[in-house]
Amino acid sequence: MQKLKVAVVGVGHLGKEHARVYAELPGVELYGVVDIQSKQAEKIAQQYNTRHFSNYKEVIDKVAAVSIAVPTKSHYAIAKEFLQHGVHVMIEKPMTGTVSEARELIGISKAKKIVLQAGYIERFNPTIVAIKKLSINPKFIECHRLSPFTFRSADIGVVLDLMIHDIDIILHVTGSKVKKFDAVGVNVISDKEDIANVRIQFENGCVANITASRVSLTPMRKMRLFSEDSYISIDYHKKEALIYKKSPELTLKSLNITEMDVSTIADLRSYVFGDLLKIEHIKMDDYEPLKKELESFVDCVVKHKEPVVSGEEGLKAIEVANDILCEIKKNLKLSHIPGMEDKK
Repeated sequence: MQKLKVAVVGVGHLGKEHARVYAELPGVELYGVVDIQSKQAEKIAQQYNTRHFSNYKEVIDKVAAVSIAVPTKSHYAIAKEFLQHGVHVMIEKPMTGTVSEARELIGISKAKKIVLQAGYIERFNPTIVAIKKLSINPKFIECHRLSPFTFRSADIGVVLDLMIHDIDIILHVTGSKVKKFDAVGVNVISDKEDIANVRIQFENGCVANITASRVSLTPMRKMRLFSEDSYISIDYHKKEALIYKKSPELTLKSLNITEMDVSTIADLRSYVFGDLLKIEHIKMDDYEPLKKELESFVDCVVKHKEPVVSGEEGLKAIEVANDILCEIKKNLKLSHIPGMEDKK
C-alpha cells in the first residue's frame, strides 16, 4: 500500500513536533521538511531521516498533504499555493490573519474538493473531548490562558496567539452565535496587545469571560463551565477535569436551614460539600493531542472526510477574534491611552 507523502513547512517550535509525529505515523511518508533557516531544516531532516528544503515551492508537486507551521503573516500565501496545486493543507492556528484570507482559502479548498484543516489543538485535548461527551449546556464560562512572553509569535497579538484557542473551544461548546461583547487590551512588551480580556454574550444566553496574557510569570491554562446542575473545572496543564454536581437527595431546602440555629449551621459546614455537591474526576483517555490531531488530518485526507476543525470552523474563530481586536482598538482610543491604537 502506497504511503501518503507529507511535508512540514516551518520546523521551529511547533513544526518540528509535526515532523516528529508524521515520522512515527503508519501509512505516512515524511517526504521532507522546509524552513528558510536551512540549518534548522537540515537538523530536523537528519533527526527524522528525511529531506530538507529552504523553499516550500520545491515540495509542492511532490506531496499529497502538508502541515504549515510558519509565522501567521505567511499562512495565507503559502497555503494558497499548496491548495491551488491540489495539496491537502493543515494550518497551525490562527488559520490566517484576516477574515478575507480565510474565506479565500476555504473557497479554493471547496472548489478543489480537498481538505483544509485549522490547527486548533485544544479540540483534540482529552479534557475537551471528555466534557463534550457530557452534552452540558453552560450558562457561564470563564477562561484564563496565561504564559510568559516567548518571542515566537511577535507578528500577532495575544488574541490571535493565545485567546484564539479559547474562542474556538467556547464556540464549539456553546454552539451559539455571538450576540455582543466588550473587550479591552494593552501592549506591554510588543507593539500589539499582550494582555486582553473579553466578555462575550451569546444568543443562547451563555456568557463567557476570557483573559489571555503572554507577559505572566506563571503559566496557566484553565477553564470553568457553569450550568444549571453542574460545574466543571478544567486544568489543561494537569490534564485534569473535575465535575461538581448537585446531589438530588439533599438540598438546602430539604435541610430546613432557615429553622436551624447558628451553631447547627456551623456544624453543617464540615460536610455540606460532601453531601450537597458530588465531586468526580471526569474520565478521559491519555494521549498526545498533536498526534491525535495529525492522525485525524491524515484520516480525512485518505478517506475524503470533513475535518474535525474545518476551514469554516477556523474562520468562525478568526471572525470573533478580529471583532475583539477592533473593540480593543476602539476602547484604547476612547480612553486616550497612547501606543497600540496607532499601531497597525
